[in-house]
Amino acid sequence: MRRRAADFRRPVRRRVPDVLWWALFSVVVLLFIYVLSKGNQVQSRPALSKRMYKHDRIMEGLNITEEMLSPDSVTRQLNDQISLAKAFVVIAKESNNLQFAWELSAQIRNSKILLSKAATRRVPLTTMESEHSIREMAVLLYQAQQLHYDSATMIMRLKAKIQSLEEQSSSVSEKSSKYGQIAAEEVPKSLYCLGVRLTTEWFRNLNLQKKLMEKRQMELKLKDNNLYHFCVFSDNIIATSVVVNSTAINSKNPEMVVFHLVTDEINYAAMKAWFAMNDFRGVTVEVQKFEDFSWLNASYVPVLKQLQDSEIQNYYFSGNSDDGKTPIKFRNPKYLSMLNHLRFYIPEVFPALKKVVFLDDDVVVQKDLSPLFSIDLNGNVNGAVETCMETFHRYHKYLNYSHPLIRAHFDPDACGWAFGMNVFDLVEWRKRNVTGIYHYWQEKNVDRTLWKLGTLPPGLLTFYGLTEPLDSLWHVLGFGYTTVDPQLVEKGAVLHFNGNSKPWLKIAIEKYKPMWEKYVDYSHPLLQKCNFH
Repeated sequence: MRRRAADFRRPVRRRVPDVLWWALFSVVVLLFIYVLSKGNQVQSRPALSKRMYKHDRIMEGLNITEEMLSPDSVTRQLNDQISLAKAFVVIAKESNNLQFAWELSAQIRNSKILLSKAATRRVPLTTMESEHSIREMAVLLYQAQQLHYDSATMIMRLKAKIQSLEEQSSSVSEKSSKYGQIAAEEVPKSLYCLGVRLTTEWFRNLNLQKKLMEKRQMELKLKDNNLYHFCVFSDNIIATSVVVNSTAINSKNPEMVVFHLVTDEINYAAMKAWFAMNDFRGVTVEVQKFEDFSWLNASYVPVLKQLQDSEIQNYYFSGNSDDGKTPIKFRNPKYLSMLNHLRFYIPEVFPALKKVVFLDDDVVVQKDLSPLFSIDLNGNVNGAVETCMETFHRYHKYLNYSHPLIRAHFDPDACGWAFGMNVFDLVEWRKRNVTGIYHYWQEKNVDRTLWKLGTLPPGLLTFYGLTEPLDSLWHVLGFGYTTVDPQLVEKGAVLHFNGNSKPWLKIAIEKYKPMWEKYVDYSHPLLQKCNFH
């Protein structure tokens, strides 16, 4: 009997059903998702509350209500209509359609009354009570569109209006500048009268000439470098008198003060007569005229050479060379005046002096200036107050930096300074040939491409790297065109009326005029005869 072969198959294990495994896996996944969602809720709550808080703050700041944010808000619709209608009112008036502008304005008022009533009772407007107003306004706005009062038209009209106003403003500004410049350049009748009377008095009254001769016995003082020497170059008798008088009154030692005045041939006799007949607390006063300086000729002085050029004469005196493109202030002939440029020749004018303080004729002195003569300039030539703060400018505001010569030699951000009160070391000036530097730049600017206006730009070039900054209280500027800090007015040593509003003119700034007038003796017989007041 054959035996049955052995069965080598593995015995079958009892397995957990697949359904149970899948159920268990699903429970784990759901549990994981639940945990994650709980964490997100915890984190999102602060962010959500923060957003809600920010939203509430914005609504509070803009005075917005929930009703206005609603897409069905009647209040918002009315406000939008009112804003658009206001723009159309302006355009209608510009188009001279006054009837339509009135209808729009009336409807705007009606809509505002509705909104006001709703705000008073604190209940939102309903569609029923606002339907009539919205419909009436919608009709008017549709009419406005039919009249081409749309946004594009409005923009074009406003652009045209703006352009027209800009042209008018430019024209008015140009006229104002011209008339202001003319007013600033005029010689008041009283000043002209004083010059004539003083000249007559000088030639009529021999005692004045004798008095001046007696004063010349003090010629040693004119060359004594132990004294305080000041120089003023001017053709304005009263202005110069105020400079001398204010310096004398505020000086601790007026007998040590020497004033060197230089004027022109026309005003020479009048200037001599005035300072011969008036005493200034023992201050020594010398009067000269620049026509007596033999070295001052066209072969040496570039400005005199330029005056002989027909093109320069046409530019400054006829005003027709460039069809009026250049502003009138740049064409003022005073910028070619030798009295204006004489500040660059101080060592030649006063060959015996070592140090001088230069003063413009539109300043008032209200402190003792003797400490200026003991200031150490540290080897520099010019001691001046820097003006690169507030409304004043740096080099690039005065010079043409598109020119390669300017660009190559000068830092555009270098700090500017002011003429009007300057301490000059004439020993260093002569040693460094500063006048020669001035001549170089003046000749380079014969075509007016380096700078256009005045003596400050060539001064900035000439004294570049040779200027020692002084304390700002020594020289306070701006009294002829702007408002000055009251503390500076009180503490300033020299107050400068730079600008068009000179204190002796009718266009002077009234609140600063008394600071200048207190040094004018209006009781003087000649001033009364010439109607000074």
